[in-house]
Amino acid sequence: MYRNQTKKIQIGNVEIGGDNPIAIQSMTNTKTEDVRATTEQILRLEAAGCDIIRCAVPTMEAAEALREIKKNIHIPLVADIHFDYRLAIAAIENGADKIRINPGNIGSREKVQAVVDKAKECKIPIRVGVNSGSLEKHLLEKYGGVTAEGIVESALDKVRMIEEMGYDNLVVSIKSSDVMMCVEAHERIAKQCPYPLHVGITESGTVYSGNIKSSVGLGIILHEGIGNTIRVSLTGDPVEEIRTAKLVLKTLGLRKGGIEVVSCPTCGRTKIDLIGLANEVEKMVADIPLDIKVAVMGCVVNGPGEAKEADIGIAGGIGEGLLIKKGQIVKKVKEEELLSTLRQELLDWKQ
Repeated sequence: MYRNQTKKIQIGNVEIGGDNPIAIQSMTNTKTEDVRATTEQILRLEAAGCDIIRCAVPTMEAAEALREIKKNIHIPLVADIHFDYRLAIAAIENGADKIRINPGNIGSREKVQAVVDKAKECKIPIRVGVNSGSLEKHLLEKYGGVTAEGIVESALDKVRMIEEMGYDNLVVSIKSSDVMMCVEAHERIAKQCPYPLHVGITESGTVYSGNIKSSVGLGIILHEGIGNTIRVSLTGDPVEEIRTAKLVLKTLGLRKGGIEVVSCPTCGRTKIDLIGLANEVEKMVADIPLDIKVAVMGCVVNGPGEAKEADIGIAGGIGEGLLIKKGQIVKKVKEEELLSTLRQELLDWKQ
């Protein structure tokens, strides 16, 4: 797949941009001041596959908590700052590997300059973030409301401001909850911006609607070769964001590893609880480090044929089921033994 070439940026021990793999991000939803809760959530996210984590920094106590949090985690930590430039400076002093600001709500040029100077001193990148909901009044008037053109112009204005301050260690994000507007904005900015792009559909919704909107938007943008780090924004457990992001990247061929589960949609021939079985299989394989495809089929009529492209699969019958490898029936087992038989086969699997 074509990849838009950008400047390379170092965030802690993770490099993004250029030919680097697309990094997966999430954001904690704990109170950052609660070091224990925040650290525990980050460790869960790490285990799920998170590459970079962001924490809200609304208070000076939160900025100071970053130092303790960093001692117990293993991925880069980004401080999310709004309104108060002093919080950005304090976050950097307490070890943030990157800061996220919208220069438009930080205040005067002098305040933005103070943040830039501190970032330059500590050699950490700044993510310049613009959301459709924070578009400036003059751009709303110029374009007749919120548009892709306005979002891009706003972001590039802020990038130029920081460049004029003598700093180009930047990551850019432009987000909208309107999926197609977000796609158009990324298509436009990719032609004008040399910096890595952080891609996501903001305020996308609950796990159900958010997954659909994020998958459609990210799928289009990434397939066009645009984007260097992504976040799936969901109203829910942030671990779900990581699971979705990994599957989006894997589906697009941009990331390998992990078992892919495919299952049939069920029909009147299904004689077992296929829905429950497929969900159990998906949970079961999460901790098995194989790069293979597993099929879960509902009947023995089409099971072997439909599972041919999978490395291994199971197909249900009446009170029993088949174990299938590369489309060939290996053995028949009782229905209640299907899950344990499959797990043992996977644990014994030789790549």
